[in-house]
Parts: sequence; structure tokens; C-alpha cells
Amino acid sequence: MFAKMTIKEQYHSFLQQIQIIYDLNEATVITDWVFESIAGIKRFDIIKKPNQRLVNLKNKEIELALAVLLQHKPIQYVLGEAWFYNMKLKVNEHVLIPRPETEELVQLVLNEGKHFKMPVVLDIGTGSGCIAIAVKKNMSQAIVTAIDVSRQALLVAKENATTQQCSIEFFKLDFLDESQWAVLPMFDIIISNPPYIPINEKEKMDNNVTLFEPHKALFVPDDSPLLFYKKIADFAGKHLNPNGKIFMETHEDFANQTAALFLQQFKEVTIQKDIFGKERMVMAAY
Repeated sequence: MFAKMTIKEQYHSFLQQIQIIYDLNEATVITDWVFESIAGIKRFDIIKKPNQRLVNLKNKEIELALAVLLQHKPIQYVLGEAWFYNMKLKVNEHVLIPRPETEELVQLVLNEGKHFKMPVVLDIGTGSGCIAIAVKKNMSQAIVTAIDVSRQALLVAKENATTQQCSIEFFKLDFLDESQWAVLPMFDIIISNPPYIPINEKEKMDNNVTLFEPHKALFVPDDSPLLFYKKIADFAGKHLNPNGKIFMETHEDFANQTAALFLQQFKEVTIQKDIFGKERMVMAAY
């Protein structure tokens, strides 16, 4: 389809077709990302040399990207990369795509973490490793451990840590199994963006999430929306140092319940809103 087109024609054809699924702004971002990632072509290059043509191999790669995007596959999985906290990270269907709201969780950790000389940090359910790596990269004195139940996710996280030149200890561990906690030491900072979406909300969600992102990292049983937070509270009771802090991303509908849960055990519990004004983060401390 693209073989006989100039890059300007290809770009506009791609942009037009992708608007079947996305609005103009998002479609433009995706189109720019595809052309730059696959062909090394920026929009300025298209303006400067509109009649340039791509080699056939790149045409086929762009056509394939378009085909899977039209099946609602997220652009991050199509290209195998996602941006998080100014880092380009590898992602695939074994890990969640990092969200901008989670960058706010990292910023909260970094703001509070500066009060520790050499904080020992745990990231529960690390996925792509985005939180652990962002913390380590911006708080180099931290000693960071990251855990996940998924072996495939840990392979991605380890590769990202290596690429970003971050020294992080990774463990395969089922956090819901309390018998496995004994291998973990005491921590100054505990961070988690755990599964928190009740299964009954699945029908309301976009296809690009429900069809492609790992359900184990997204959903919890309808009757146990605070499943992971209860475990985190219990774990912190045994593994959080006296001056330690806990940082969690939560479901906006359960932020108050999560805060109430931690108030049973911790004196300082606060709810933070995200950039969209949703109650998205809970912080707890003794």
C-alpha cells in the first residue's frame, strides 16, 4: 500500500486511517511516534523532504504497525517501547504500559525520599520496572529491591534496569503468599502500584487495555478490591522501619477505604490527587 507513496503521502494516509480509532490529537502523536521509531523520520523531515521515499522494508514495517493498531493494540506494544519519567523503556504484553499518573507517584517518593540518607526501597509488583528504575536513577543513594509474581515481567524489568544502568535487586515472589515474605529485609520506603480494578469494571474499559494488557496486573476480585492493600499493610507491620513510609497508587473509588485501612495501623495517612484531580495515591507513615 505504501510502497509507491512519498513519505508525505504515507504520513497523511496513516494519520487518516488511524483516526478510525483515535481522535486527531492522539492519532497525530501515534503517527509521529511510528514514523520516528520505525523509519527515523520526524515531522520536520516530512516538511523538508516531502517527496522522499522509504526503503521497502520500512514500508512493510509501517504497514504492519498500522494493521495491528487498527486491531486496538496499544502503540507501546506495537513498537515495544514506552516513555516513563524521561526514560524509554521496553514493554510487551507481559507488563502494564506505564501511565503518567504513576510518574506522580514516583515524584512523591522522590520528594519524601530525600529525607533519608541511604533509603532501602521495595517496589511491590514491579512489572516493567518503571517505578523502581525511576527511583534508583533519580535517588542514586537508594538501595532498591523490586518483586513480581511474573517471571516474564521480571525479564523485561531486568533488561530495562540494565539499559538504564541501574543496580536493582529483582526477586520472583508471590506477594499474596505471606510465607514468602521472610526472604525480604526491612525497608525505609515501600512503593506499590498493585492490581486494584474490580473485575466487574472490565466491560467499561477500552479494548486496547482489556484485550492486550496483563489481567493479573490489572484486576482483583469484585469482593476483595483492597486485597493487595491489606497485604501491604500486614507486610509493612513487619518489614517497615520505624521512620519508614509507604506510597501506593489506588483506584479513585477506593482511596478513602484504602486510607481508612492504613489508619488502623499508621498515624500519618494522606490521600493525594493526580493531575486529573482524582484521588489516586495514598501515603502512610508511623
